[in-house]
Amino acid sequence: MPIGQMLKGTGAVFGPRDIVAITVAFETALRELRLVDRDDPAVTLVAKFTIEAAIGGERDPERLTAEVIKLISTRMPRA
Repeated sequence: MPIGQMLKGTGAVFGPRDIVAITVAFETALRELRLVDRDDPAVTLVAKFTIEAAIGGERDPERLTAEVIKLISTRMPRA
């Protein structure tokens, strides 16, 4: 699922620059986590965490990515 669809469902208002920053952070996090299957539930989780961080006020793509990676690493079970 594209993150754009999820953004519309949040009820939050993001400007064009915000959407670019969120999308860049989302795509970067996916690359860093080596997630390529867009149907993988982990991709949806990355999108949710990215949006949560943006709703919390963060707009810098690098900081958004770092926050998402941190959240994923603390909330995902280890294999």
